[in-house]
Amino acid sequence: MTPEELSKRTKAFALRVIRLVDALPRRRTADIIGRQILRSGTSVGANYRAACRARSKAEFIAKMGIVEEEIDESICWMDLLVDAGFVKSKVLAALMKEAREILAITVSSINTARGGRRQRKQAQR
Repeated sequence: MTPEELSKRTKAFALRVIRLVDALPRRRTADIIGRQILRSGTSVGANYRAACRARSKAEFIAKMGIVEEEIDESICWMDLLVDAGFVKSKVLAALMKEAREILAITVSSINTARGGRRQRKQAQR
């Protein structure tokens, strides 16, 4: 996957998150979780763009680490939306799949940039 293709995917992900948040019920707890996923889901693409403009390998790895954290956080918020009953799991299935794919691509990119595999336990998803 080229950087341009991943940039397009992260932007499309952000737009889908925006539409998700707009469709949430108008309840206090849904609003709070909605704000959280809006922040994390839209920052994935912004931080990926920053990583693409990194001035060194170390800066690239650091920025991609932020991308990893934000996409993982987005998955967490989507899980909460489903578990709290605000959204049905089948409604979020495609968006969750895309988030997991972006997470896998991000981790792979970090590992490649580091020159090997990272020894870290991934949370059960």
